Amino acid sequence: MFNDIGPLELVTIVVLAVLVFGPDKLPKVIQDVMRTIRKIREFSESAKQDIRQELGPEFKDFEFEDLNPKTFLRKQLDNEELGLKEIRNGFDLKKEMAEVTDAVHSRDADPGTSGSSGGRLDMTKKPEDPGRDERPAFDPDAT
Repeated sequence: MFNDIGPLELVTIVVLAVLVFGPDKLPKVIQDVMRTIRKIREFSESAKQDIRQELGPEFKDFEFEDLNPKTFLRKQLDNEELGLKEIRNGFDLKKEMAEVTDAVHSRDADPGTSGSSGGRLDMTKKPEDPGRDERPAFDPDAT
């Protein structure tokens, strides 16, 4: 919860608390804050237990952290039923990048395609296709 608070911020909070509440009232304020945090945690846990009971036995392994999209996706991608681990293990990024690099270098080595642009492709030019109509076909159902 407070993992991103550094030592300087913590010292600043303590100094401000001493200035605002004073050294006499500060222990009582800390106790009140801790009691409130405990009550909120107890309320949260009881609400989670009530929801689990209402969902029934088929959701016994349900975790509320799974509702976070990152956690949900990570859990689903690690699922063995989908067979994604074989795909992930079979994909070699270095090999794929080497193939792409070789293809680009071999294309640049061809004198007919490099032209005067120094081996760069002009992506602003449209491909020349005489049979292609400039305007797309009108679709009355799309509007």
